[in-house]
Parts: sequence; structure tokens; C-alpha cells
Amino acid sequence: MSGNIKNMSLRIQEVPVSEAPIELLLLADPSEEKVRSYLPRSQCFVASSHGAVVGAGVVQPLRAGAHELMNIAVPPRHQKCGHGTALLKWMVAFFRESGATQLEVGTGTFGYQLAFYQRHGFRATRIDHDFFVNNYPEPVFENGMQHFDMLRLTLRY
Repeated sequence: MSGNIKNMSLRIQEVPVSEAPIELLLLADPSEEKVRSYLPRSQCFVASSHGAVVGAGVVQPLRAGAHELMNIAVPPRHQKCGHGTALLKWMVAFFRESGATQLEVGTGTFGYQLAFYQRHGFRATRIDHDFFVNNYPEPVFENGMQHFDMLRLTLRY
């Protein structure tokens, strides 16, 4: 896969982690401390359309052949336009072509993110009980419900 792609006026490319759009990544992970802690060991990918950033993703190596999608975010005004799907598919293909055997992701046990990953072939592999309670200084809520456990999903190539 080439270093960048243009598709339906969407350009996706790897950028240095020093250029990671932190404010955008905070939409998917509310802890700036956590985001900044995993960035140095990760690769960052940005989707742009007509010069505007419309998505970002961060992937970190776990072990030989395995990587973890640490973050994927799309600004609210660009959601439901297919940018997140295009970015995820591009990153899946990028790591498949680099020789990876699997891509993992952690997400809440409910919400649109869970269905998003499952639609793209990710399957539940384990539960990290009380992850959001033990790893965030303040409770994490979505649609008025508190997240407690993290569901770990894996896409095997």
C-alpha cells in the first residue's frame, strides 16, 4: 500500500506522531495523559479532505505480527460521511500489507463504536473488567451510561 491514498477526495497518510491532532484524538480517548503516553510508541495516520483533517488514527505494535488500534476519531461535523470507515479500512490494509497477522482494539462494552468494529470483522476476544474505572481519573460516560469494562476485539488476517 502506498504511503497515502486519495479516495473520493479523501487523502490518508501517515504523519509524524509530533503532528498528531491531539484535540481530535481526545474525542475518542478523553485522557490527554493517556493519549500522550502511547503516541511515542505508535504510528499516526490522518485523513483529510479539501485540506481539512476529517479523521485520525493511532496504531501501536504489541508483539510480532500484532498491532493495537489505540485511537480512531472523526470530528462530529464529519461523522456519518464514511471517513471513519475509510480510515479504518485503510489502516487494516496498511498493516495487512506490512505483514501483520492481527489488529486489536479495546472499546467500551456498548455504544456505536462496538458495532462499528464488529461491522469491519473485529470479534470479541476478552473483557478487561473495570478498565475504565481503574485507568481514568474520572468516570467515562457515553449517552448517560458509565463505562466500566473494556471489550477487547481482534481482527485476524
